[in-house]
Amino acid sequence: MSYIEDVSASPDWASIAGAAHHDPHSVLGAHPDTDALGRTTTTIRARRPLAETVAAVFDDDTRLELAHVAHGIWEGRHDGPPTPYRLATTYVDTEEAIVGDPYRHVSALGEMDLHLIREGRHERLWDVLGAHPRQLDGEQGVDFAVWAPNARAVRVVGDFNAWNGEGHAMRSMGSSGVWELFVPDVASGTRYKFEILAPDGRWLLKADPMAQAAEIAPATASVVTLGAYTWGDGAWLTRRAATHAVAQPMSVYEVHLGSWRGGLSYRDAAAPLIEHVLATGFTHVEFMPLAEHPFGGSWGYQVTGYYAPTSRYGSPDDLRYLIDELHKAGIGVLMDWVPGHFPKDEFALARFDGLPLYEHPDPRRGEHQDWGTLIFDYGRNEVRNFLVANALYWMSEFHVDGLRVDAVASMLYLDYSRNDGEWEPNVHGGRENLEAIRFLQEVNATTYKAHKGIVMVAEESTAFPGVTAPTDRAGLGFGFKWNMGWMNDSLVYIKRDPIHRSHHEGEITFSFVYGFGENYLLPISHDEVVHGKGSLISRMPGDHAHKLANVRAFLGYMWSHPGKKLLFMGQEFGQISEWSVDRELDWWLLDQPAHRQLQDLVAAVNTVYRAQAPLWERDNDSSSFTRLGAPGWDPSVVAFERRDSHGGRLVSITNFAGATHTGFRLALPAEGMWREVLNTDAAEFGGSGAGNYGVVAAHPEVDGGAPIAKLTVPGLSTLWLRYQPEPHVPTAAKG
Repeated sequence: MSYIEDVSASPDWASIAGAAHHDPHSVLGAHPDTDALGRTTTTIRARRPLAETVAAVFDDDTRLELAHVAHGIWEGRHDGPPTPYRLATTYVDTEEAIVGDPYRHVSALGEMDLHLIREGRHERLWDVLGAHPRQLDGEQGVDFAVWAPNARAVRVVGDFNAWNGEGHAMRSMGSSGVWELFVPDVASGTRYKFEILAPDGRWLLKADPMAQAAEIAPATASVVTLGAYTWGDGAWLTRRAATHAVAQPMSVYEVHLGSWRGGLSYRDAAAPLIEHVLATGFTHVEFMPLAEHPFGGSWGYQVTGYYAPTSRYGSPDDLRYLIDELHKAGIGVLMDWVPGHFPKDEFALARFDGLPLYEHPDPRRGEHQDWGTLIFDYGRNEVRNFLVANALYWMSEFHVDGLRVDAVASMLYLDYSRNDGEWEPNVHGGRENLEAIRFLQEVNATTYKAHKGIVMVAEESTAFPGVTAPTDRAGLGFGFKWNMGWMNDSLVYIKRDPIHRSHHEGEITFSFVYGFGENYLLPISHDEVVHGKGSLISRMPGDHAHKLANVRAFLGYMWSHPGKKLLFMGQEFGQISEWSVDRELDWWLLDQPAHRQLQDLVAAVNTVYRAQAPLWERDNDSSSFTRLGAPGWDPSVVAFERRDSHGGRLVSITNFAGATHTGFRLALPAEGMWREVLNTDAAEFGGSGAGNYGVVAAHPEVDGGAPIAKLTVPGLSTLWLRYQPEPHVPTAAKG
């Protein structure tokens, strides 16, 4: 028999009925009580506006008919404690529908989870916030949770409720600012969003910041997903954990997946990408941002779904497959990560609960004027946790081997791209963003501790000290820093006509002065082949043959220069046109022998580089490097020695002039035989074929003098000479 009480005077019923209450579970669902005789009873309440009948159906198929009380709320009481049930409802001219009741379930969030969220220390935040298919209290469904501390109420809407959230109001989890609701019968693949009642009374429709999948753009809904991938890269992860990247060879192939080859999914791309990377010899692939973004023209740098791999190329498990296959082929995977700013799209993070939340509330710190984006509030615990956990997420759930952190300089300085009066100094009166600095230190320290062998790479363009110094020595804690100074100087130099380069030697050699102050990575990235800059080959002077020779010489010089390497896709075969996100690379160029030979040169450079430890083992050690040039310095010839820790020695000689030097006298560091292990002007690479027939002898010309070699140094070429204490002993790279 149903039980009805007078509730018309209760102030909560109207807001419960309007799905605008902060704690609907306090009224709806099953509530134990005692009757006048002290016996346990349970009151069940359900919100079913316009229903004809409502009943609770128990596991034994018995029913409790509920009676309408007020505002579309139905109620009934049964003897005994709460027991599992489902709700059976009929409407006019409809058959009875039986569904689970979200309000009979306890919260899936534990007190420790909420405490860690408040403290900003939940390192697996993605496990508790977002949408998670699970079984709760014996019922299958999805648990939804979202952080929205300024909200007056939150609802979840989606395919399962015809995008009407009035029947799925969430409960506030107190001071944590988290709202939660378990919805039975929802399955993986369901689209959803959150409806948030802002402090000013507006209802906002927002995608889930913690969604692990999203609709294909331009649609913006979040998608419930449940990963089911079985990894096969255990051997790779074990090897990675046992190595230190600074003392390993690293040559990175930077890829925009959508325009590498058009129309490929994550799974489709695996085989051809692996084949190409193995053929060209790169050690790593770096993907431009793969987190969800609404506008393809942003290249992924305007992120709206930090935890959702973009659905443009498939599912999260499809991305796992791609990374797994790369690892099984011995190829590392880096990914661009964008914690410096986010777009103002209304469906995403901007003013998420009606007030500044993820962004800093002061526009002097919270807006990027140049980019039209918002800046994270790095001083807020929960925001910092959102980002630190996101870095861990990509490493934990997708096995990425490192993150290239975008636009670090914009994070470090409060006056970045601002005029006087447009920024506020820090508490010490300086221009450094102290909160952002602490965030970067935390994310680096945390990721390196949690995942052995990973690398964090900073795109940082200033002279900020200690970017790659350990955090316990007041450094930022990155593994590598992009050497933007080398990049800018080198590209300015290489554009010059070879006849004028002798007057600008400092542009190509200044990096030797500071090149050991950080752990550097030398980038020729996507930013250098867009916005009217042209491709790498198009920057080179001269006719097409000279352009190709310049590229070959430059890459030989780059790969022998201290620091790890990065080359943007297409430059390995001499892409002529400027890169466009809207079309694939000009692969047809490989039908031309000269461009095929350039790619062969890149493969050879990578192969010899990996085989020759002097070129990478002591990249950050200035004592491993010596500039050469005697007895007669030529400002267009850049020569230096690299040494490893086991006695290995390699000399690099680049002739940036157009004329070949025959009988070029150069003092080498040791007497004896030096084997030519690379000549970028070799005929097999499309060059003239001039060279030194494989072996160079260095002997003193006078007693006690330096060992002098007489070399043929072709114009626009790089030579690598490996020291052989005994003649005719092949090096590891001879093949």
